[in-house]
Amino acid sequence: MATTDYAGEISELSSKLAGIEEVLDTEGMRKEADGLRERASDPTLWEDQENAQAVTRRLSYLDAELARLETLHRRLEDLAVMFELLEDETDEQSMQEALSELAAVRSQVDQLEVRTLMSGEYDSREALISINAQAGGADAADWAEGLQRIYLRWAERHGYPTEIYDTSYAEEAGIKSTTFAVKAPYAYGTLRGEHGTHRMVRISKYDNQGRRQTAFAGVDVLPVVAQADHIDIPDDELRIDVYRSSGPGGQGVNTTDSAVRITHLPTGIVVSCQNERSQIQNRASAMAVLQAKLLERKREEQAAKLSELRGESRRSWGTQIRNYVMHPYQNIKDLRTGVETGNTAAVMDGEIDDFIDAEIRWLRTQGL
Repeated sequence: MATTDYAGEISELSSKLAGIEEVLDTEGMRKEADGLRERASDPTLWEDQENAQAVTRRLSYLDAELARLETLHRRLEDLAVMFELLEDETDEQSMQEALSELAAVRSQVDQLEVRTLMSGEYDSREALISINAQAGGADAADWAEGLQRIYLRWAERHGYPTEIYDTSYAEEAGIKSTTFAVKAPYAYGTLRGEHGTHRMVRISKYDNQGRRQTAFAGVDVLPVVAQADHIDIPDDELRIDVYRSSGPGGQGVNTTDSAVRITHLPTGIVVSCQNERSQIQNRASAMAVLQAKLLERKREEQAAKLSELRGESRRSWGTQIRNYVMHPYQNIKDLRTGVETGNTAAVMDGEIDDFIDAEIRWLRTQGL
């Protein structure tokens, strides 16, 4: 009976997985991984540490993705055997274990299928995330810091390296703003749907009367600039200021004038970096963030011109996107996709994959 009920689903999942592998080009991934392994074995690679880190990150990602696909194939094969053995048995515990494993594999195949929807020009890039406290005073600053923790915990859960470039701390609590990188392939394509305003409703920790407070924080997601992007920035368009790092320091970062602030005069864009001891390193990181912002600005201008030529009028999706309600009930709901959960503690600890997967599908339907 078990074989009759579940063999078809296992076969369907196997076919879907094979289709996913075709879109992802696993053969190309293996060839790329072999090439990167050869480069990684070259002792001169680490003479350029930034390039070496990029090579090892990419290799680690490819190996992990290929291992993930192979593991899913093996689990589907094992499931077929499990249900065949259970065909004439009444072992309820073994059946529940098999059903639980089937549900887990189905979920992972669905998540991989979402990856095939990422076909945008910059979707395969690493991501730069900026978070800014908006309306709501101290609660907004505290909420901005909470959002940062959500994304850092999400990245940690997936084994993605992160690097915080700059954090501006608020006077009472929390942060005014922060910029950090998620250094994993497809991080931009995965997270770009998080761009927009996130609204928090809760009992204020900063109101002595314990009243409910609404706070807002804005999230900006940008693709990391690659060498092929050709963002030329003349020196006379930049104002560069150096200053002493602020906030929780340690290890000497806030004892010297190593922090760098760069203002792009034509656009008024301001970026800063204070995470390194070296002023040179901070300047390089700040320039990378500036280039990413200018690339995104250029991309938006080109898209607007193209839409105008086509006579299109696209509705902006970078406004309020999600509500996090902690009082009088607990519920987190995405306003675009309708995905919601009452398990607010899990979301605050970085479990946001359901929201992200739905966003990717929604953005695809919107032509974004």
